Amino acid sequence: MTRSFLYATAAAVLLPLSAHARTPDDPNDELPEVVVTATRLPAIVADTPGARVIDRRTIDQRGAVFAADILSDVPGLSVVRSGAFGGVAQVRMRGASPGKTLVLVDGVPVNDPAEVNGAFDFSGLELSDIERIEVLSGPQSSLWGSDAIGGVIAFTTRELDGLALEAEAGSFDTVRGRLAAGVSTDRYGFGAWVSHFDTDGISAADAADGAVEADGLASTTAGVRGRYALTGDLAVDGSFRWTDSEADLDGYPAPDYVLADTDGSQTSEQWSGFGRLRLDAFGLAHQFSLSASDIRRETVTDFPAAFEADRQVFRWQADGSAAGVDFAFGAEREDTEGSLSTGLFRALGTTSAFATARMEPTDRLSLTGALRFDDTDDFGSKTTGRVSAAFDAGAGVTLSAAYGTGFKAPSISQAVCDYCFPAQPFPVLRPETATGYEGALGWTSADGRIEGRATLYRLTVEDQITYVFDPLSFDSYYVNVAETATDGVELEGRARLGGGFDLSLAWAWTDARDKTTGARLLRVPEQAGSATLGWTGARLSAALTVRAEGDQDDAGGIRESFVTAGLNASWALTATTTLTARIENLTDERYQQVFGYGEPGRSAWAGIRLRY
Repeated sequence: MTRSFLYATAAAVLLPLSAHARTPDDPNDELPEVVVTATRLPAIVADTPGARVIDRRTIDQRGAVFAADILSDVPGLSVVRSGAFGGVAQVRMRGASPGKTLVLVDGVPVNDPAEVNGAFDFSGLELSDIERIEVLSGPQSSLWGSDAIGGVIAFTTRELDGLALEAEAGSFDTVRGRLAAGVSTDRYGFGAWVSHFDTDGISAADAADGAVEADGLASTTAGVRGRYALTGDLAVDGSFRWTDSEADLDGYPAPDYVLADTDGSQTSEQWSGFGRLRLDAFGLAHQFSLSASDIRRETVTDFPAAFEADRQVFRWQADGSAAGVDFAFGAEREDTEGSLSTGLFRALGTTSAFATARMEPTDRLSLTGALRFDDTDDFGSKTTGRVSAAFDAGAGVTLSAAYGTGFKAPSISQAVCDYCFPAQPFPVLRPETATGYEGALGWTSADGRIEGRATLYRLTVEDQITYVFDPLSFDSYYVNVAETATDGVELEGRARLGGGFDLSLAWAWTDARDKTTGARLLRVPEQAGSATLGWTGARLSAALTVRAEGDQDDAGGIRESFVTAGLNASWALTATTTLTARIENLTDERYQQVFGYGEPGRSAWAGIRLRY
């Protein structure tokens, strides 16, 4: 059934994932072009290979609560979630391992420097304060430096003018609430919000193995955001976001050391924020910013652990235009440090310079290039680049292509060889490097009601850092040994069907392998797809989403394929009051996203939104 659904999704219509703020039925009411800003120079999504935008309307239409709930819809991106509520959730973009995707919140890097791979945990990233999500697939190191081999995921928080309250309750004794207030004018804006999520959850260990103890999650997020234009040429803005969460965990108790019910837990506290000064001077638009993030994690199990890490980035960027060329250039300094559970501590730093430019030699051709030099304190220097082109071939057809390189410096855990037991000094690690290229064919109907894109790509990673263990000598350490390659096809699109209906489809075929052994990479399904049928009326709106993944190799076995569906609806009682309802796993499918970890059966929630 799963394979049939995946092929049907691919064959139906090539429709884009990038969402629009509205879905008019009037053929003459054209939709605005979707713009992505994480490219440093704002760019049109249709002209940017590997770019997708998920806006607030799409988040609400899908009923997504956490980032992991909606990122699975992005073709070529797989979510690895070890437990439905609060279990560690990481992403793999185009087969690249966790830690090779850079995550930004309001432009602030929030990857966890103390995590083994430097990966970000999406499990506690609630979406109630998020306005849009931008996804850039493929090497983006020329824009953002290390950690961006697989791509970049950028979250932008919301600016509110007025008062908003939300409340929801449902299965597993789940309650969720949000309170936000703000004021917004052309000259200034200021807002603050707080949200809370609490659930008894389900057993993280699959109930088929006799697991019955529920593993809950409690998470609180608060933040502020503000901007003020001092003059027409001088403005300041900034934001601060704080999250505190506690999740119950299952573990691997003795004597069998297999996943089972335990009374373990993990607490984490994370904050991130930035301050920025904008100044127009000397014919350029300057930005001077300081961003910072900090995370503390503590795990209480049979193998307790505690980690703390922080990051600061000082950045100057200047934007301008001359002789028909739009450009941006600048410099930045990044410092990270981490304290690991084994008592080891390490500080790392990188000094960088970057430049990107875009030109249009003709009305139909757009060319973009980026170059970046990163000088690390401990692992040498690296220059990365990216070039892309988009050509309007007429009849609604757009041809685009990109080539880019990337690198990733060793994480703190890898640099100090955490949990290593070598018989001799462990080797000095080199940064991982990557090469990626892709080509895309996009099409938009004359009336703008149907649009889509097909992308072919290849991503190779060399000198991948791997933890090795010798069962004879018991030597264990990190070493640069692996080389991986991913070949893939991504199909995506959207159509306005009339009568208030719209349809979005996405499908990906991903062949990710270890070139050294020929084995498939773990936790990367060969096929995955999703379909969302939405309907918007005068007061009532609804969306049905079907998502499927094929079999995937996993640690300890094969995670079997699955198909699951969810239904979300809202009813506007008045201009200020909306009732909401959502059902997940409509067919009560028994499935796993990660081998051994159970997912909830059929579950439902109802809520209310107030806007003043």
